[in-house]
Amino acid sequence: MTFEPGQLDQCRQDLAERLRSLRVAAGLTGDRLARRCNMSQSQISKFETGRSTPKLVDVERILRALEVPADLVAEITSLARVANTEWQNKRSSWRRGLEKRQTELASLEEQAVALRYFLPAMITGLLATPEYIRASLTHSPGDVSPTVARKIERQAVLLDTSKAFTFLLTEQAVRWATVSPPEMAAQIDHLVDLSRLANLRIGLLPLGIVFPRGPMNTFTVYDDWLVTAENFTGRMTFRDARDVREHLAVFAQYEELAVFGEDARRLLRAWSSAYR
Repeated sequence: MTFEPGQLDQCRQDLAERLRSLRVAAGLTGDRLARRCNMSQSQISKFETGRSTPKLVDVERILRALEVPADLVAEITSLARVANTEWQNKRSSWRRGLEKRQTELASLEEQAVALRYFLPAMITGLLATPEYIRASLTHSPGDVSPTVARKIERQAVLLDTSKAFTFLLTEQAVRWATVSPPEMAAQIDHLVDLSRLANLRIGLLPLGIVFPRGPMNTFTVYDDWLVTAENFTGRMTFRDARDVREHLAVFAQYEELAVFGEDARRLLRAWSSAYR
């Protein structure tokens, strides 16, 4: 299903209304449907009123219990996938305030144990020097100093040994000249230092690796329950288990090709020297 970002809320409401109408057409009360699905009646009620968005697996259980025809199953499950997606454009983020986004990211990082970052174009804030962070925000309106400070504060999470971080960076992401040559050298040296943390793995995908699947966009996977993906105009959040599994599979494919450990540090030192 194709959709515009502004249609996502409408998709959630449409899903709620379709689930309710299908139940009524089947002649079932919410309580009877709940028993068939091994759910609570209040859960069914929240799904049908739009107070809670059902996961795709929940929708499939409900459709099976209602014995919905196959053509309708395809339509409703497609709607459910969209309803489990969130979109936030850059302009909305700017209006809300960039620091608020930093608070949201810190909350996700606090909740997750295994965090995976795929970085095909630039170095993420968690790995960045203050100079690199400030340069990456030059396109943002207003005073970015509070956001720079908040991004630096967030880096403390890397020292939490109860968490495991894996960062996959293409050679372009590391070498893209976001700041002056001396500052780029310092940034790449910083990656070398971070790569020695016991709970942090930095994998590099140097140019020349043969892999037909191109690195389309930045994404982050939090454990196995949420993915965020970014492009020029905003970011999408995926909560559906199938979308999360697909991103994990893509990440694993690139991870298999990546260079880690001392081999990665040798590459980083060479790239840093080139900037000197």
